[in-house]
Amino acid sequence: MSNVQSDPLLQVETTCGSLLYELQIIWDEVGESDTDRDKMLLELEQECLEVYRRKVDQANRCRAQLRQAIADAEAELAAICSAMGERPVHIRQSDQNAGSLKEELKAIIPQLEEMNKRRNERRNQFFEVVEEIEKIKSEIYSSTEYIASKTVVDETDLSLRKLEELHKQLQALQKEKSDRLKQVLDHLSTLNSLCLVLGMDFQQTVNEVHPSLGDSDGRKNISNATIEQLAAAIQTLRGVKIQRMQRLQDLASSMLELWNLMDTPIEEQQLFQNVTCNIAASEHEINEPNTLSVDFINYVEAEVSRLEELKASKMKELVLKKRSELEEICRKTHMIPEADSALEYVIEAMESGAVDASCVLEQIELQVAKVKEEAFSRKEILEKVDKWLAACEEESWLEEYNRDDNRYNASRGAHLTLKRAEKARSLVNKLPAMVDALASKTVAWETERGVEFTYDGVSTPLLSLKSKKSLNKWDTVQVPSLIHLSCLYGLFESFHMNCYYPDSSSFYA
Repeated sequence: MSNVQSDPLLQVETTCGSLLYELQIIWDEVGESDTDRDKMLLELEQECLEVYRRKVDQANRCRAQLRQAIADAEAELAAICSAMGERPVHIRQSDQNAGSLKEELKAIIPQLEEMNKRRNERRNQFFEVVEEIEKIKSEIYSSTEYIASKTVVDETDLSLRKLEELHKQLQALQKEKSDRLKQVLDHLSTLNSLCLVLGMDFQQTVNEVHPSLGDSDGRKNISNATIEQLAAAIQTLRGVKIQRMQRLQDLASSMLELWNLMDTPIEEQQLFQNVTCNIAASEHEINEPNTLSVDFINYVEAEVSRLEELKASKMKELVLKKRSELEEICRKTHMIPEADSALEYVIEAMESGAVDASCVLEQIELQVAKVKEEAFSRKEILEKVDKWLAACEEESWLEEYNRDDNRYNASRGAHLTLKRAEKARSLVNKLPAMVDALASKTVAWETERGVEFTYDGVSTPLLSLKSKKSLNKWDTVQVPSLIHLSCLYGLFESFHMNCYYPDSSSFYA
């Protein structure tokens, strides 16, 4: 009895037998014939077979579905592993007993879910990297160079190798972006410096290039077109800076000339010290704000115009001043300025406007420059002449001293007089050498320049100066009644024939 209850098939058979027995009892009571009974049993058997067949077909379909699910799961698992560049985590062995199909499917499903989870995480990593790459590309390249599209990830290759390649590409783009941003910021700094110096509106200038450049907190446009436009703007402003700098330096030169011409006070000059200090500055050395602004240059131009007008009103005074300067240089260097008997006429013509005062002043300045150049060439000769005249004075004093009979008396200061006499004798002994050196220097000067050397307008007989007494008479040339050169020359020659140079105790025969 216990075996019947434990086995479902036996229990079914027992139940079927009981029902069949009950059916026979009913048939007996009804009086069914054997033919009808056989027919009904056949129908009952066919209906049971049909039920069994349906169940078998259903079981077959369930088995096929399980096998297909296992195959699909394995294929999906293999595809995921292949896309991620990993070895398959489940490979079914057909020749081994892997248990029931449901157990096998139950074993695959967790692995498939785990791999799907890992694939989604990997895909998100790819999406983030690719999205960042697309974003940087859209920043670097302008619309004509790059058309941004929706971020797409190739899910057939989600391997770590591919992810590493994308990371390297991203790093390269990030470095390019950083370099471009630094280049843009450098251009903006240079542009800002130029705008400050030129007195221009920096915001307006950069907004003309790209609106994002004027936003200090926003993202800057770093495309090739923007960088090229910034470089072009810098080049343009540098050209403007150089033009204005040259204009300002020309104005500074004119200002200095006018100051020197009119002896402008230092206090007034200091007001424009920031202009004159840049007279020889290079382009990169001028970086003070508004130094080259239009308003400042107009201000300097107005001052130069004022000085020009002042110069025109004082031109007569300037001409006379320059003429006085010329005469003073000639006086100090013992030269005679060129005769200018028509100076008064020139001044009158200058005041009436018949003669350009600037031309007259320019001519006098040329004369001053010429006289200064000649004075420099005469400097060494004049120094020797001064030493020679000093020696002549000492010679005259020594001559007077030798005539004094009381020169050896012991009086107050006698020892100082004796020392001066000794020095005078030594200096007088050097007079022939001094004359020779002066004569040779004068000959060299005259040979080089092709003109005769004059002293206060008189030709110097330096080549014939050989005696100390002729030297002592040189002061006669300085008086207004100048001795004729030929007479002076003969006098020098006669002195040369009748004098000699004794020892320090006596000088003349």
